[in-house]
Amino acid sequence: MIVSASYRTDIPAFYGAWFAQRLEAGFCRVHNPYGGQTYEVALTVEAVDGFVFWTRNASPFLPQLAEVQRRGTPFVVQYSVLDYPRLLDPSVPPAADQVRLMHRLAADYGRDAVVWRYDPVVFSSLTESRHHVASFGRLARALNGATDEVVISFVNPYRKARRRLDQVAQGGGFSWFDPDAGEKRRLAAELAAIAADHGMRLTLCSQAELLVPGAGAARCIDAERLARVAGRPIRAPRKGNRPDCLCHQSRDIGAYDSCPHGCLYCYGVASQQRAVARLRSHDPGAAELIS
Repeated sequence: MIVSASYRTDIPAFYGAWFAQRLEAGFCRVHNPYGGQTYEVALTVEAVDGFVFWTRNASPFLPQLAEVQRRGTPFVVQYSVLDYPRLLDPSVPPAADQVRLMHRLAADYGRDAVVWRYDPVVFSSLTESRHHVASFGRLARALNGATDEVVISFVNPYRKARRRLDQVAQGGGFSWFDPDAGEKRRLAAELAAIAADHGMRLTLCSQAELLVPGAGAARCIDAERLARVAGRPIRAPRKGNRPDCLCHQSRDIGAYDSCPHGCLYCYGVASQQRAVARLRSHDPGAAELIS
């Protein structure tokens, strides 16, 4: 079993103490956000083939990563570094700090253990195509040698994200927009060429209609990458979470509405106030991340 921690929230940045206690206990409990039931996920060495961690700040989680490695369980860190204006990303740590951390992770655990996510690509009057080309280029140069893959996707403005973007754009004096597929493909082709120049393969997450020469389809939960990290075979069935998703099967142990980063485009948070309140009331000793 592959455990995802977590595409629903940023466990490494905010919930490392909880993860450490659940790792020691050998299990956690997860509330299904769709069906409503609560179920148990085993976290023992015998039960877990590998972890996939998702984060915008791995710094607080370095001791937990070292412990996972000590136990002999492979892991991959899906690391989002965007360097967006503060109006879009009000509280994420500086991109330069995260670039240094990605290089540290690659040095400690190998380049296969780190994947850069320039994801999602948001089009706005602050971040038009020329902004993305320049910013992506700076980050790709800085991350040369830290990873061999960069994942992108173009923002899907879910209703809750659309509402936050509209509210902040109105007060902040900017606008956002969703361009046609042609502009997205042109940008993807430029980014793929930049990535290749810096030793990376660009992949698109669950957007097959936007694939261009030089880019591939992403597999964010990737048993083959975990196998390379582990140095042994790891097999898991293919089970995407949505159309065009090529991920291998995993169990996610996170909870929506619990990440306080405040990224305007985030699909995982409907209410920033609720996310902050949940973090404040969070019990690191509880079996479930958010009770």
